[in-house]
Amino acid sequence: MTEHFETRSAHGGGTEGDRGAISFPIFQTSTYKAGGEFSYSRCQNPTRKELEHTVARLEEGAYGFAFSSGLAAVTVVFSLLKAGDHVLVSDDLYGGTYRLIREIWSRFGIDFTFADLREPERAECHLRPNTRLIFAETPTNPMMKVLPLARLASLAADHGALLAVDNTFLTPYYQKPLTLGADIVVHSGTKFLSGHHDTVCGFLVTSSEELAERIALISKTLGNAAAPFDSWLALRGIQTLPVRMEQHTANAHAAATYLEAHPRVEKVFYPGLSSHPSYELMKKQTSGAGGVLSFLLKDDGVEKVLNGGKLIRFAESLGGTTSLITYPQTQTHASVPKDVREKIGITPRLLRLSLGLEHIEDLLSDLEQMLSRK
Repeated sequence: MTEHFETRSAHGGGTEGDRGAISFPIFQTSTYKAGGEFSYSRCQNPTRKELEHTVARLEEGAYGFAFSSGLAAVTVVFSLLKAGDHVLVSDDLYGGTYRLIREIWSRFGIDFTFADLREPERAECHLRPNTRLIFAETPTNPMMKVLPLARLASLAADHGALLAVDNTFLTPYYQKPLTLGADIVVHSGTKFLSGHHDTVCGFLVTSSEELAERIALISKTLGNAAAPFDSWLALRGIQTLPVRMEQHTANAHAAATYLEAHPRVEKVFYPGLSSHPSYELMKKQTSGAGGVLSFLLKDDGVEKVLNGGKLIRFAESLGGTTSLITYPQTQTHASVPKDVREKIGITPRLLRLSLGLEHIEDLLSDLEQMLSRK
C-alpha cells in the first residue's frame, strides 16, 4: 500500500515500539549486552534509528542519519572531503555554516568558493578539476533565493561532484532534493522538523549506499550523533509536521502580503509571492513556500521593530510553534564579514521573520504594532 506523507509523519519509521508501545520509547542507555543488534549508543541507538528511518522515508531516501545539531550534520558532509578538494558554496547561506567553513575547514587544505548558484551556467565558471562538492541552500538564508536543483544536480554530476542541499526551510513536506538529483539532503532538525523550540538536532539523508557507509563511519568516529531523548523529541515533532507546515505557510503568505503593502517596508523576500523573481521555479520544484520570509525596512528604526512585538519574539531561530523575528546582521550572520553581508543584501535594515502557528489576525495586529513604533 502506498502511504501518503501525512501517514508517514504520523507513524514514523514503522517500527513497533518495545512491547507494542504506540509512542516509540526512549532507550536512555549508553551500552548494551554483547551479541545483540546494538552495542554502544554513540554508534547506534534504537530511538535514534527509528528517527533516522523516519526522516529517510519522508525525504524518499534510503539512509538517514541524526546528529546533535544541524552544524554537526554539515560537519559530517565536509568530512567526506580531503585536503586539496574544492567546494562550490551558495554565496547566501546560514552564517553558522559560513563560520564553520572559514574558521575550521579552510584550515585543512580544502578550498571553498562562494557564488550565486541561481544560474548554474554562470556558476560553472567557478568549478575546478578538483571540485568535489556543491553545497546549496534553497531557499537561501536569509535572502530567500531559490536555486534550480535539477540543473545544479546535472552540473555536479557532469563534473564528478556531489550535490548537498540544505532543505531546512521547506522540509520534505514541500521539497525533496533527492528526487531532483541531489546526493545528500541536510537539515537543521532543530527547526521545522522538531518544530517546538525544545530540542537541537540535525539530519543527513542519502540514497547512496557508498555515501551512507562513509557517513556512518564518520559519525561513529566523531561521536556527534543525536542523543536518545533529543531523538524522541524530534520523532514526536515530526508527527505533526504536515499540519504545522500548512499553518506556517498560510501565516507567512498572509504576513508577506501585508508587509509588501506596508509604507515602512521597502521590499519583501518570500518565494510564495508572485513578485518574487523565482516564483515560477518555486512552483515547479516545490509544493509550498514555507514559513520564513525576510523584509527590508525603508528607515533605520530596526530596534523598535525588533522589540515591539508581544507575540512575535526577538530571538535567533525559526520553524517553531511561536513566531520569531531575527536580526541577521547581529545574530545568524554576525560572523560573516560586513562587506560580504552587504554584497548579498544583509544590510542593517534587513529583518527575518519565522511565522508560527498563532492566529493570523493576531500576528498581523502584532506586526502593525511593531511597525508603528518609530
